[in-house]
Amino acid sequence: MRINKTHYISILVIAVFALAAFSFAKKNELKSKKSKPNVIIILADDLGYGDPEVYNPDSKIPTPNINALAKSGIRFTDAHSPSAVCTPTRYGLLTGQYSWRTALENGVLLYWDKPLIDQNRQTIATMLKESGYNTAAIGKWHLGWLWSDERGKDVNDTLSVMPHDAKLRQPLADKIDFTKALGGGPTTVGFDYYFGDDVPNYAPYAFFENDKLLQIPDMIKPDSVYGNPGPMYSGWDLRAVMPTITEKAEKYIEEQADSKNPFFMYFALTAPHTPIAPAGEFQGTTKIGPYGDYVHQVDYTVGQIVKALEKSGQLENTLIIFTSDNGSPQRDGTGMSGAVGSVKASGHDPSKPYRGTKADIFEGGHRVPFIVSWPGTIKNNQVNSQLFGLNDVISTLAGITGNSKKNSQFEDSMDFSSVLLGKTDKPVREDIINHSAHGSFAIRKGEWKLIMTEGSGGWTKVAPAANGKKLPPIQLYNLEKDPQELNNLQAEYPELVKEMSAKLEIYKTQGYSNPDFSK
Repeated sequence: MRINKTHYISILVIAVFALAAFSFAKKNELKSKKSKPNVIIILADDLGYGDPEVYNPDSKIPTPNINALAKSGIRFTDAHSPSAVCTPTRYGLLTGQYSWRTALENGVLLYWDKPLIDQNRQTIATMLKESGYNTAAIGKWHLGWLWSDERGKDVNDTLSVMPHDAKLRQPLADKIDFTKALGGGPTTVGFDYYFGDDVPNYAPYAFFENDKLLQIPDMIKPDSVYGNPGPMYSGWDLRAVMPTITEKAEKYIEEQADSKNPFFMYFALTAPHTPIAPAGEFQGTTKIGPYGDYVHQVDYTVGQIVKALEKSGQLENTLIIFTSDNGSPQRDGTGMSGAVGSVKASGHDPSKPYRGTKADIFEGGHRVPFIVSWPGTIKNNQVNSQLFGLNDVISTLAGITGNSKKNSQFEDSMDFSSVLLGKTDKPVREDIINHSAHGSFAIRKGEWKLIMTEGSGGWTKVAPAANGKKLPPIQLYNLEKDPQELNNLQAEYPELVKEMSAKLEIYKTQGYSNPDFSK
């Protein structure tokens, strides 16, 4: 029997459409089987509260994708990172415990430091994995590894994370066998998969996958390449880091479309942290230089994640969190860095309307953007002024994924799931603790903020008191009336100072601030 060409083409077209329809139906079937939402946390690195347009109408940086994400869900205006610097925030986000309760009392982990997360601790990843989730961490880690020598013996397991002495750490590079498997990384604390570069300005300058280096360092980083000294893979390109981890994240999302299990992806960006290294296509896209271009690249990355979810038919069943690990240091990007505060000369203030920068106890150090989107479940166009901490994410996800009973395990985390789902507008938190790079504490209660140091506790230099007097050792501000923290009211409200300082001391000494925590 002869089949003419037209008939053959018709059969082929019908077959293609049938296959596409089957594939679409199969994906919808898999989606319907996922009774729990996929979860993606996008953690920007050093993005300021005033960088996205949706938080700062005077921002000089186009952020259409972050704006759209906020419009599709709920935007918090009083959200805080557990610390004003990197490592402690990542620890608090994943574990629900303030990092200053661990051996890391201030600052961040340095290169070659051992893991900070105890492998017996519950993390977001272990909790969701136990609930049937596939789990992945992509991007920056900065929570430590175990490095071994050619005999397989750990070389950094006895090194204390305090004090932060680079001289004690640099010689370890000569002892490490970079072909050996690493210990203590993401795959030991609940993640099925990891891909990233650990820390963009720390050695080794190479990509990691799971517990191995994908590229073996074969040279020492030259001074012409930005970053701390140490071993580097000779093909390393700082500007390729963000595009590479973004592509990995998109690919992971696409792969999960065919899984019967929901997924959790912790996507920790390396931007706009130094090295401020926008990829070629983003250079010159803003009017304020490299810093603005890099923030614009962050916005593009957010858009790519949403597109990957849309393309794979998973957007409606995915809860997306977008936030930052601390405030911005406000560098302009000169030499991939720049002086702290230098980008403000361009007319853009990454901390607006607040005072301070990354590392500070002032609001600019730790008040961060926090956006949650879950199309069809979380109502859009919401703005919420409740006090919130990134350490609350783990309890909130526990509430959303049917793990509420585990909330008593998290020392400093509280459940906001009812707020996100529109079941209540009652305040969840009465107070919260802030912490600076140098280890200074503050406590918030309502509109009041008590700071237990005389200065910024970080990088912002505070002018000395007039007439040769000393600055008061504590500061009390009414943030509702004085968001810039300029009018210290500690002398006018001694009883409030006494009450708030006593509460802070209780939280520090008893080992938890979550009222539902069970020892």
